[in-house]
Amino acid sequence: MKNKRPAANDYAPFYEPYVSKIESDDILSTLENTLEENLAFLKAIPAEKWDFSYADGKWTIKEILVHLLDAERIFASRAIRIARHDRTPLPGFDQDAYAPYMEANSRSIDSILEEYEAVRKSTITLYRNFNDKMWFRHGLASGTSVTTLALAYIIAGHEAHHFKVMRERYL
Repeated sequence: MKNKRPAANDYAPFYEPYVSKIESDDILSTLENTLEENLAFLKAIPAEKWDFSYADGKWTIKEILVHLLDAERIFASRAIRIARHDRTPLPGFDQDAYAPYMEANSRSIDSILEEYEAVRKSTITLYRNFNDKMWFRHGLASGTSVTTLALAYIIAGHEAHHFKVMRERYL
């Protein structure tokens, strides 16, 4: 798994903007390092900014983070099913349909930070225990072929995308 990037046919073209955000060939180290970096960044955000939205209809920082948690869990769930050779086609999910029900803005900052750390540590532990065969298995998710390796890059790239948006538009 070390020093290997997903090939273009390892994921749907829709995910290319996320995968391309990750420059490292060591995705496990990327997931580990961004956990610490992003926690430090999040803890430095003033409390009054967490409920801020830069425009009508845009998510708050709390909502962005809970969205990231939902997505990471879904992508990690796909990864474990594919790694375990589950051949069941996995459905997509509609992030916009989830948003009204996540009730992120009613949560405390600490609860979101605690969950963020727990979810990422769980993802890291999952991937750390994949053998080489598991890293490169293909499965079907959202109607397209994807590998467990690509899902790790999608998790990291999706997070990088949203953290960039937070830095540029919220802070």
